[in-house]
Amino acid sequence: MNRRRFLQSFVPLLVAHGWGSCAWATALPRASAVPGGVARIRLGASEQAPRVRLEGERVLVVREGDGWIAFAGIPLAAKVGSKLRLEAEHTDGSRRQFEIEVLSKAYATLRLKVPPGQVDLSAEDLARYKRERAHLDTVLRTFSESPPASLAMLLPVRGRHSAAFGLQRYFNDQLRSRHNGLDIAAPEGTPVLAASAGRVIDAGDYFFNGRNVVLDHGQGLLSLYAHLQSIEVTPPEAVDAGRLIGTVGATGRVTGPHLHFSVYLNAVAVDPALFLPEAAK
Repeated sequence: MNRRRFLQSFVPLLVAHGWGSCAWATALPRASAVPGGVARIRLGASEQAPRVRLEGERVLVVREGDGWIAFAGIPLAAKVGSKLRLEAEHTDGSRRQFEIEVLSKAYATLRLKVPPGQVDLSAEDLARYKRERAHLDTVLRTFSESPPASLAMLLPVRGRHSAAFGLQRYFNDQLRSRHNGLDIAAPEGTPVLAASAGRVIDAGDYFFNGRNVVLDHGQGLLSLYAHLQSIEVTPPEAVDAGRLIGTVGATGRVTGPHLHFSVYLNAVAVDPALFLPEAAK
């Protein structure tokens, strides 16, 4: 049995024993109009789905009963108290605007004192990072018209949650990053599963992210899996929820093996916990 088939043989057992097993709850994602959260906006009834944009980016729209609901991702950098304007355009050409008031949420803070050389990148590394960042920005703006198979997600790997979404990291008293995903510590080689059905739109090796996979679930809902030891899928492969896509590793800029798991809506990172059933968080 080759390595890939060996790893895949564990997936049915993991799911059967409760790893990510859940009913696809219609209540997900949980609405939370905070930086890094998801706003839920009722758009009213119409025969066809309206086309919705926030800050120029297309927004996920799903039917609920006779009406439509938009799920809009709020940037982590959004200022508390600010109002974001969402515009819905209907097929008859009529337009309607909605306001999203950004509410407050306190995220954890980590302060570190390190030598300057461990914070600032060399010219060569900085140039590589900028190239990769530009490529990933394009990937993360992917918007496919087909709706997601589900708005609930599986936890891609079991393990200790070692760094929460939104963690503010200060190096030498300077805010250098806001953590845009959930870190899950697990041994190297642990299988990583697709959080939901989708299509592989990126698989590669990055300076910070290491070996990295991005899945498109539809209408701007994406998931990203970083620091993988191995990648078991290739673009533009279609995958089912729970499909083996890679294994936990320590590639890229990390201090130990773990999975960095991010979820994106309308090209902004949002808290993955909002898409996970309570039992899986």
